[in-house]
Amino acid sequence: MENILERLKRGGVIVGDGALGTMLMQRGLKSGEPPEKLNLEKPHILEEIASLYLDAGAEIITTNTFGASSLRLKQYSLEGEVEAINRSAVEAVRRAIRDRAYVSGSIGPTAQMIKPLGNTEPDTAYAAFQQQIRVLVAAGVDLICIETMIDVREATLAVKAARSVNAEIPVMATMTFGKKPQGYFTLMGTSVADAAEALEDAGANIVGSNCGDDMESMVGIAREFIKHSRVPVAIQGNAGLPIKTESGLVYPDTPEYVAGKAVEMLDAGIQIIGGCCGTTPDHIRAIRNAVNAHRNSR
Repeated sequence: MENILERLKRGGVIVGDGALGTMLMQRGLKSGEPPEKLNLEKPHILEEIASLYLDAGAEIITTNTFGASSLRLKQYSLEGEVEAINRSAVEAVRRAIRDRAYVSGSIGPTAQMIKPLGNTEPDTAYAAFQQQIRVLVAAGVDLICIETMIDVREATLAVKAARSVNAEIPVMATMTFGKKPQGYFTLMGTSVADAAEALEDAGANIVGSNCGDDMESMVGIAREFIKHSRVPVAIQGNAGLPIKTESGLVYPDTPEYVAGKAVEMLDAGIQIIGGCCGTTPDHIRAIRNAVNAHRNSR
């Protein structure tokens, strides 16, 4: 496939996939269990989910490696399985999609607080990111996706780790923001403008936001990123704020509603649009149709 950055340079819009955790829970993953363990035990589930998103029109399919750094796997005594877990995740997606979409190597937070706010040395987090990214790159991902970050220092450590492993691999970095009276900020108090600058300076080729508040807020965040970014912007929002029911969490936003908000973000100028928590292949199919219609109307 054409390098994703070349496609973006030509002004194209690329559709990402939706929630992975939501789909895994529908297939039996229990609360508190490490999703990454399925990479070793039930990789066929990952293939199935990848195929569903591909069939829905996604052009970026994410690996089940969000929590697959040694620091995060240590919580489940799986730190010795970093290579096997990450490699298996890439192989499962690749079996399902072949070369019909981009394989995105997911990198989430280490779940550790970095000094001086916590006890983890920056070098320790950097080494954990580097180890994970090295495996993902060797296994053949098309891009690295550093996502759901709230600490811009941790996010930039991950971006720099990716750059140290491979100077050419496309790197997408997205952070999570909430709406405050004075604008959009991470839990650590970083604004969209400051996040965009820090991520780009660290070496990210694509910046943006995922998870967080409802889709209405994501429209505002998208506009802020477009205003302050020098690189393409990616947005992957939730299907609304979750509602707790007797059967579990329910995300209220319909595929049609999410697709409508996607159009607003396309109008703002974003180039990668997908989903996060609560979104399903139905949401991605609706987004795909909206992107096609938006392109044809211009």
